[in-house]
Amino acid sequence: MQKEVTICIPRRGINDDNLGKKHALHRLVSAAESEYVWLMDDDVVPAAKALTETLPAEKADLYILPLKMDGDDSLLSRLQRAEYAAIQEVTMRTARRGHAVMCSGANLIVQRDRWLESYADLHTEIPSGDDMFLLESFRRRGLRITAMDMPDYTATVHAERTLSQLLRQRMRWAGKAPHYTDKYILRYGTVVLTANLLQLLCPLIILIKFPVEYGLIKKRDPQVSFLVALLLEVVYPYYLLVCIIGGLLRHSAW
Repeated sequence: MQKEVTICIPRRGINDDNLGKKHALHRLVSAAESEYVWLMDDDVVPAAKALTETLPAEKADLYILPLKMDGDDSLLSRLQRAEYAAIQEVTMRTARRGHAVMCSGANLIVQRDRWLESYADLHTEIPSGDDMFLLESFRRRGLRITAMDMPDYTATVHAERTLSQLLRQRMRWAGKAPHYTDKYILRYGTVVLTANLLQLLCPLIILIKFPVEYGLIKKRDPQVSFLVALLLEVVYPYYLLVCIIGGLLRHSAW
């Protein structure tokens, strides 16, 4: 009997020809003999369902699955948890509404043949973005995308240990943004950037922004404290600008 889903983890060890994560993923997905592949990063704690390789009952071409972040009690770790909670809440809400603006290759289930058909759209010249460019390709082709926001499908990622590691990661994320073409992704990015630039010009805008963003954070991670969320809100415009400028200037390797 054919396997329902194959776990694909693009560890650096299989990247012997140094062609990057997307090439490594292509090798793994091509070799899979199942209808679906479950994409995960090598540093995540897998979802409970991944251990049994069990698909959701609802059929789709792309399942956007949830992530949560763990870390120590340092302020840097707690700030990352707050930021990640907001990102995840937006990710799952927009996906449920049929206008997904984000997803993470750390925890995705994809129809194998549809992934291979989209490989040409993944911008292999860019080190990162295997997930977001895949999302754009699926949306452009009218394929079915759904969110599975359930504990059994939730994987765990780890907070970065140092500020330099965090900035490198976020710069890598930001560096692919100029290549996005999907109208919903562009619209969301424009709103976020504009709101944070306005906060720099008029700090009182935080009185409008913070209640909304604090609600997103607490919905996804109730353990995030009010003071940590408020501190994140205050420093976020500066942090965002550093990541965007750094992402546009630097060249990253996987």
